Amino acid sequence: MLLPEYAARGLVVGKFCPLHLGHERLIEFASTRCAQLLVIGWSQPGFAGYSAERRERWLRLRFPQATIVVLDDARLAAMCEQQGVPVRELPQDSDDEQVQRAFTAWLCMTLFGGPVQAVFTGEDYGDGFAQALAAHFGAPVRHERLERTLDIGQACGTQLRADPHVHRHSLSADVYAAYVQRVAFIGGESSGKTTLAQVLAERLGTAWVPEFGRTLWEQQGGELRAQDLLRIAATQPQHEDQAAPHAHRWLFCDTTPLVTLGYSGWMFGTAPEPLQRAAARAYDLLFLCAPDIPFEQDGTRVGEDFRLRQHAWYLQQLQAGGVEYVLLEGDLETRIARVRVELAKRADNRFSVAA
Repeated sequence: MLLPEYAARGLVVGKFCPLHLGHERLIEFASTRCAQLLVIGWSQPGFAGYSAERRERWLRLRFPQATIVVLDDARLAAMCEQQGVPVRELPQDSDDEQVQRAFTAWLCMTLFGGPVQAVFTGEDYGDGFAQALAAHFGAPVRHERLERTLDIGQACGTQLRADPHVHRHSLSADVYAAYVQRVAFIGGESSGKTTLAQVLAERLGTAWVPEFGRTLWEQQGGELRAQDLLRIAATQPQHEDQAAPHAHRWLFCDTTPLVTLGYSGWMFGTAPEPLQRAAARAYDLLFLCAPDIPFEQDGTRVGEDFRLRQHAWYLQQLQAGGVEYVLLEGDLETRIARVRVELAKRADNRFSVAA
């Protein structure tokens, strides 16, 4: 039996552009006060980079126990058609609050299983919101307000959209990871990829992702089988995803699945479809390291001729696929300087949510 202070169903609404720690505290509070929590989000016309899918993914990641629905017009239309009700459009953000409240009540009654007994907010408007819902439901709805004492210093959505890096303390690590741009280095053996990724990460105070293929090769005593390359192509992006929440602004990646596809051909003469799909993985910035630095034979590498053949293959693949890349030439400091120039060129996009 539910305790008296509990509601059978509770509701939190918001734009979540982006989902920040203030939102999260409210949702956590609501989760402790109801048996079933419904979280609904929409923003019309919305903000570039904050798709309904992305915001719903954030919410589901952070609150898997709640019922999460983030809407845009297409999603709403699909839900209406699925349930056989007339299609409606989302209200505009500029619409009167009564329009917004009536629409919320309609969503609950028509698409989301009926009335709620409590609405949770951190604002004064919650009292009127609860009263409006109660009028539409024909049943009581109470407002429970979360006091915002813990939100002192919390950046608002406008501030976070303007510069999430300055205000990253207001985002969970999982959400901040979406703003981290992934910078990858590819090239033939002994072309400086690992050194560049590691040194740049150290100098810019961020994280880097080592080449998993090399790690696995060492773990297996210098032996790789054809099926190992599928594992490498799947694991390398997983390691990137794990590192992104701990990065700052940039995540430097030593090699990409395109490199794994290359080794599949060079070692086994194969190019399996799963590897080809993995090799199409996009990065925010891709650097191809030229074979113009001294070749260092560490006892594991094939040789300088093979390095040249690898470089030619990468050029062919990138150009055939229309993939944008930057060629890095010269010594280490020259290459680092070029990378930093390219990063600065993308300053206008540095606050966009990464794909």
